[in-house]
Amino acid sequence: MNPFSSGTRLRDMIRAIRACKTAAEERGVVRKECAAIRAAISENDQDYRHRNIAKLMFIHMLGYPTHFGQMECLKLIASPGFPEKRIGYLGLMLLLDERQEVLMLVTNSIKQDLNHTNQYIVGLALCALGNIGSAEMARDLAPEVERLLKFRDPNIRKKAALCSIRIIRKVPDLAENFINPAAALLSEKHHGVLITGVQLCIDLCKISTEALEYFRKKCTDGLVKILKDLTNSPYAPEYDVSGITDPFLHIRLLRLLCALGQDDANASDAMNDILAQVVPLCVLMCIISWSC
Repeated sequence: MNPFSSGTRLRDMIRAIRACKTAAEERGVVRKECAAIRAAISENDQDYRHRNIAKLMFIHMLGYPTHFGQMECLKLIASPGFPEKRIGYLGLMLLLDERQEVLMLVTNSIKQDLNHTNQYIVGLALCALGNIGSAEMARDLAPEVERLLKFRDPNIRKKAALCSIRIIRKVPDLAENFINPAAALLSEKHHGVLITGVQLCIDLCKISTEALEYFRKKCTDGLVKILKDLTNSPYAPEYDVSGITDPFLHIRLLRLLCALGQDDANASDAMNDILAQVVPLCVLMCIISWSC
């Protein structure tokens, strides 16, 4: 087989590049590989499209231009199968950014995938939107993301919460749409969903005074209970770090409580007892960590 045909495997191309002894030799290999990929694109070669995008991602990571393969990512995303979509979305996130106009062409495909019956395809679409979604995409796809905050699978809810954070950062006007769904996430038992829900609430508080007041009135007591249960919980190997159960969730909860308690006496009083218990524990663990 021609070592620079579109049918060569990714690992063979990587071996050829790594075998180069000089930068000029490497550029020659990359140039020939890119020429073969361009030829495959012009011939609309569907059989090796996913393989070519995988090669382009590696070439891109080496610092070479790969803009000519952007439309191929969109074609893979529009494919019906999960393997093709997976490579397409990965290429989209790596080869494009939110400033490029071609990204708007994928909005409809992402919308369809957010409504797909396969939860893994839904997860791919959420990852892409959460990483490179523009303000225009955020406006168009916010209703789908809001709906997925109530999805049956916790991993999808977690990704939807992370997507929501990007949406409200890009379009602060949409923040009020996520206040109630964000508050609902604070009752989650799944730590991954809960920590993203807490972070969503933190961002909402920064953007919207309405959200800040809502969480103060409705969620302060619940957050105090979560922190208390977390502090007093028994050993859990999947969350334990140096004797502390899920310190990352601890930190997020403390940050949210800090925002809610600022300039509000009632909220501050509600969290005084648990803070008196948590802060010495955090200081003690820091001392132990430093002494070790």
